[in-house]
Amino acid sequence: MAELLRGAPVAAAITGELAARVEALKARGVVPTLAIVRVGERPDDLSYERGACKRAEKVGIAVERFVLPADCTQDELLAVIGRVNADPTIHGCLMFRPLPATLDEAAACAALDSEKDVDGITQGSLYGVFANEPTGFPPCTAEAVVELLERSGVALEGARVTVVGRSLVIGKPVAMMLQARHATVTMCHTRTRDLAAACRAAEVLVVAAGHAGTVGADAAAPGQVVVDVGINWDEAAGKLVGDVAFDEVEPIVAAITPVPGGVGAVTTAVLAQHVVAAAERSCAAAASE
Repeated sequence: MAELLRGAPVAAAITGELAARVEALKARGVVPTLAIVRVGERPDDLSYERGACKRAEKVGIAVERFVLPADCTQDELLAVIGRVNADPTIHGCLMFRPLPATLDEAAACAALDSEKDVDGITQGSLYGVFANEPTGFPPCTAEAVVELLERSGVALEGARVTVVGRSLVIGKPVAMMLQARHATVTMCHTRTRDLAAACRAAEVLVVAAGHAGTVGADAAAPGQVVVDVGINWDEAAGKLVGDVAFDEVEPIVAAITPVPGGVGAVTTAVLAQHVVAAAERSCAAAASE
């Protein structure tokens, strides 16, 4: 039976570490503040918003919500982003995506100040990830994968890692972050020839393909650590499942994240971590002026 790499203990550890940093900021008269920009009422956005607000409350982060109707105009959305950028008391911004098809998502992302981009949606933040420089912040889910691995005691330096998925939200940034920790990373996707063989060759397997059952028993190997980033609704089973066929893979590998209860549980803690760091950077910049 594989070890279950649960996210809750990792999230609790991150949350606990942030408490002292938040108190230090408040002692200087600064309340770390997150702006949430949401267009419409997508159920998945609302679910994540509830989790993010609950985590922020635990840490001592203030939250300001900017909610627009699904039929809002581009100018209305850009005006909200402009307000967030201009408000020095707001340190980080989470804008839910995807935006409605009537809006220019790329333009909306580009409009956000990269210093307030706490979820890696701006070019400045992505540059920081790919250049391994402290510019902006990585996407929260990608960093949650790394936090979960490191805090679970998984050795990354020199490890053979396969990442299945190539999105800018998870696949590409997590591959860069793992390389920065001296892992040897192979990037794959659903069109990779003999994907199962590429997966079996890995000591650490990160699956973020966006499709249930992408990785099954033929892709698993004894001793592997498997991180399943996928979240899919299985109509037949009536439950959330990952991109990994858990029942097939779990008996083979050494450790695996459950879905739900794995990476997703760490993501809001990483978001809080980014907001606190953004507030600290803002304080440092103000002190140097």
